[in-house]
Amino acid sequence: MAIRPATATPLPAGLARDDLLEIYYYLRLTRSLEERLAALYRQGKVIGGLYRSLGQEGESVASAYALEDGDVLSPLTRNLGSMLVMGAKPVEILRQYMAKGTSPTRGREMNIHFNDLSLGYLGQISPLGDMVAVMAGVALSFKLRRERRVGLVYIGDGGTCTGAFHEGANFAAVMRVPLVVILENNGYAYSTPTYKETAIRRLALRAKAYGVPAVTVDGNDVIAVYQATREAVQRARAGEGVSFIEVVTYRRKGHAEHDDQRYQPKEEIEAWAQRDPIDRYVERLLKEGWAEREELERLDAEVSAELDEAVSLAEREPPPDPESALDGVFADPPKAELLWFRRLGG
Repeated sequence: MAIRPATATPLPAGLARDDLLEIYYYLRLTRSLEERLAALYRQGKVIGGLYRSLGQEGESVASAYALEDGDVLSPLTRNLGSMLVMGAKPVEILRQYMAKGTSPTRGREMNIHFNDLSLGYLGQISPLGDMVAVMAGVALSFKLRRERRVGLVYIGDGGTCTGAFHEGANFAAVMRVPLVVILENNGYAYSTPTYKETAIRRLALRAKAYGVPAVTVDGNDVIAVYQATREAVQRARAGEGVSFIEVVTYRRKGHAEHDDQRYQPKEEIEAWAQRDPIDRYVERLLKEGWAEREELERLDAEVSAELDEAVSLAEREPPPDPESALDGVFADPPKAELLWFRRLGG
């Protein structure tokens, strides 16, 4: 076992050395899982779109890591890392993207549109901004039951321009619910650059309209995002209400895998690649003496083996049984012999 150097600098507040290694594991797992999904997409094995978070993994993992057991978060499409931190399994994600009958939604939804309330994540819905209001209600339930639980919700730069976001944010502020709102400023809402969406330079300025505190942090600095989220979570748990955290990051892939990114200047993508959150995190771990390279390589191998097994399992599993198509639609589903496809197919 590697020994921590005597010259290591003090650890960040709230984090033990094992925590720092676990964060690295989730960062690597997020990126590697998406790389496996990209390969499956090119093979035609992913049903529907594939939404990558390349360049944004740091803020998703770090913010979710600041929560405690019993807290609840609602991710967006690019917050796969948050769900993995909360306990989602790679094989579940693979099953979802491949529309397998064994997926959490039994092939009825794609990507990360699913819930597991036992683990503390509430799946997104496609209309942007709506989950802010939903999570405000979830957090209000914590307050009314006098539970020391916190909600966390993500919203993109484009989503902050929707009416649903403003309604939810205002309600959360007035009711002083224990909610943390992560404003992801990644440069683009699909193909629309942020400066064409809103006249303000910093999304955190929106907090002034609701009378709640807000900070702007480097979204590619894993430790900075963790610390800002930890402070906001502590504030919420103490009954001090909502906080906004703007994480400034960059979406280095298109809106989805089919997007050719022609609207993103190549030099812009390359510049942000030099600020890669995982590379920066590794550099700091080694520089500060918080980890040894051998430990990180061991975790890389663990992630690779875990994903080999998950991909192999998911690929062997069947699609949904056609006879289950009406399950969950009617209280009393029609009998199998009456289904239309049975009559047509004989």
